[in-house]
Amino acid sequence: MTAITLLDGSIGQELVRRAGKRPTPLWSTQVMLDHPELVRAVHDAYFAAGATVATTNTYAVLRDRLRRAGIEERLADLTATAVQAARAARDAHGSGRVAGSLGPLIASYRPDICPPPAQAAELYAEPVRLLKPHVDLLLIETMSSVAQAEGALRAASGQGLPVWLSVTVDDESGGRLRSGEPLADLAPLIAQYAPDAVLVNCSPPEVIGDALEILRGFDRPFGAYANGFTRISEGFLTEAPTADALQARSDLYPAAYADFALGWVA
Repeated sequence: MTAITLLDGSIGQELVRRAGKRPTPLWSTQVMLDHPELVRAVHDAYFAAGATVATTNTYAVLRDRLRRAGIEERLADLTATAVQAARAARDAHGSGRVAGSLGPLIASYRPDICPPPAQAAELYAEPVRLLKPHVDLLLIETMSSVAQAEGALRAASGQGLPVWLSVTVDDESGGRLRSGEPLADLAPLIAQYAPDAVLVNCSPPEVIGDALEILRGFDRPFGAYANGFTRISEGFLTEAPTADALQARSDLYPAAYADFALGWVA
């Protein structure tokens, strides 16, 4: 049987939920500032549920995002806080890997305002440098276009760590990136940078099966983790959105999500 790696679940949304406060544009970074102990608790819970990977709460710990909040100088110590929580949970569990998360620059789902690949690679170099000594792999998340993926891959590749690339597809079609480009257009990029795994994330579970049929053609480990939103709303497509711009689905209970996941495994 093909080896299956079980990832953890949502980090940012779960931290916001546990904090029980009105979301801010800093999302889970604000929770980590106010309640750093919650980050470790979330990782512990996922390991207890069977996860074999702890994803660091660094998706939005990027200089451009912190600059908007006036805390740009805290990039290094926020990265350290996130990494320490993931590593401590992994060590307490006794097994597993720590994945250093790299999210989109400026805003999620907005490849139109993302810097071009060469500039993006320069911006990602610092968080990659901060994560590299302390994680087992680099997880590039929620890339919405080929160019956006290339910028992150340029920075993450050649660092002596496995690199997983995860992209997000259209709410209505698993065959298209959110930029509108065919998902298959990633093929030359995959061939050039040879990430150790290719995944699709932050997309409705209903479209992920079609995306996986394309990803499996890249001839490397592939996988998925969905979101639980009704759709990506117009109100969320800004440079500094908050979680309350998205509406959670009421029909995606654990058993329903498990059915989707077992379909992806099959």
